[in-house]
Amino acid sequence: MSVLVAKIRDKKETPSALRKKGFLPIVLYGVGTENLSLKVDLKEFKKIYQKAGESSLIPLQIEGGKEESLILIHDIQHHPLTDEIIHVDLYKPNLKKETEAAVPLEFIGESPAVKNLEGTLVKNIQEIEVKALPQNLPHEIKVNIEKLETFEDNILIKDLDIPKEVEVLKEENEIVASVTPPAKVDEELEKPIEEKVEEVEKVEEKKEEVEPEGDKEK
Repeated sequence: MSVLVAKIRDKKETPSALRKKGFLPIVLYGVGTENLSLKVDLKEFKKIYQKAGESSLIPLQIEGGKEESLILIHDIQHHPLTDEIIHVDLYKPNLKKETEAAVPLEFIGESPAVKNLEGTLVKNIQEIEVKALPQNLPHEIKVNIEKLETFEDNILIKDLDIPKEVEVLKEENEIVASVTPPAKVDEELEKPIEEKVEEVEKVEEKKEEVEPEGDKEK
């Protein structure tokens, strides 16, 4: 894993001013360290975050420091309009104590129920909460959807390949993925049309009932 290089943030530097210069304001806290206001290069952070996610330990080197620290990306704030990353919390965990993290699921393979039966893959869960020593946290958990051969098949939490040193914090019978049958498009399209025709006919009938005879002749 690449080293994330950070610099101590000057108290006079505002977050908006840092971002204009291409820096990302971050806060480091955790075991054996005081809360530190830091800044990192935004492009470099994005590269490392793409590889590490929020469940992999990342070496952090603070400029001027003698040692690297192993940290987790704990919280990311995005701009509400642009979705750009605007602030990050880094957490230095106790490597001898279990910690909780959200691990993303990676869906692999091709479902026969989708390919052959024209069904639609439904991903009920995109990530799962787990508990483990920081160094044992998986970067991702793979879900092989080739097991979904019919519309009755489901992949459950208990079906996932989880390392033995990792505890999943979800019900084992919770559905991760399934395939739904294709919708009856013709019936769905015809139904609203029929309903509209019936509504028009009812309106016409009411008009005939209330319309004076003289108006009809005109």
